[in-house]
Amino acid sequence: MAHSTTTLGPMSGYLSEILAAHRAHAAQDRRILGELVDQARSTPATRPFGERIRSVADSSGLAVVAEVKRRSPSKGELAVDLDPHALALAYAAGGATCISVLTDQEFFGGSPADLAAVRRAVDVPILRKDFTVSLADVCDARIMGADAVLLIAAALRTEELASMVRLAADLGLDALVEVHDEVDLEKALDVGADLIGVNRRDLRTFEVDPERADRLLSTLPPDVVAIAESGVSGVPDAAHLARAGFQGILVGELLVRSGDPSSAVEALRGHRVGTRRSPVPDAGRGTSA
Repeated sequence: MAHSTTTLGPMSGYLSEILAAHRAHAAQDRRILGELVDQARSTPATRPFGERIRSVADSSGLAVVAEVKRRSPSKGELAVDLDPHALALAYAAGGATCISVLTDQEFFGGSPADLAAVRRAVDVPILRKDFTVSLADVCDARIMGADAVLLIAAALRTEELASMVRLAADLGLDALVEVHDEVDLEKALDVGADLIGVNRRDLRTFEVDPERADRLLSTLPPDVVAIAESGVSGVPDAAHLARAGFQGILVGELLVRSGDPSSAVEALRGHRVGTRRSPVPDAGRGTSA
């Protein structure tokens, strides 16, 4: 299976290294895409991820996407010995709308087995959180039991992102397109993304920029489901993001280090979601191939 490369913008050393490793792995993948697509289509039906977040936000307030996260390159070990099955049950008991599972082994200590364990434990929608660089990766997300797949706009050329969004939709997966800046956001909207995660980390420094989410949200169309990612520090932060108009937050480190993940989820969720103002319409939105 042939895989293209891409020229990335300014990123942290962490992300560049991770993406290089994943692209090298993808380049060695000899599986036949058509067979993977057929296998993915034969798996049980997916659960609606983005629509579930929208529904919960509309009826009950801020939705929480609780993450199963063992470690990170920047923070090191967080909870390497966690039990994904037990953690998923705790998240669900606390009212998590969805669960995100890191499946990257080399850099985050996760695995497809973690996702499978979560799938067995709960019935809430699951995001495969990984560094998707090929169409085969999209198929793998569905095959391993995910309901949504993460696509990082900064890591993909526009045509790559567009093809992955299309394939995800064809397979019944929601595509959470992660953006870090205005360039990423324009790319995401150009390919018709309707579920966007704003990562509050600066790709060059990996530090959390609290103003980043508010700035990008102000230009996000109100019909797009918006999730704030990275660096949620606690209840006041979650409440602020909800007031700004984010329908969901994706939280990992805070929860796995909390000591009581169920109560931690319960405290973060349910804040009233504010109304986003409508940006100037973009006539070219969703027209890219």
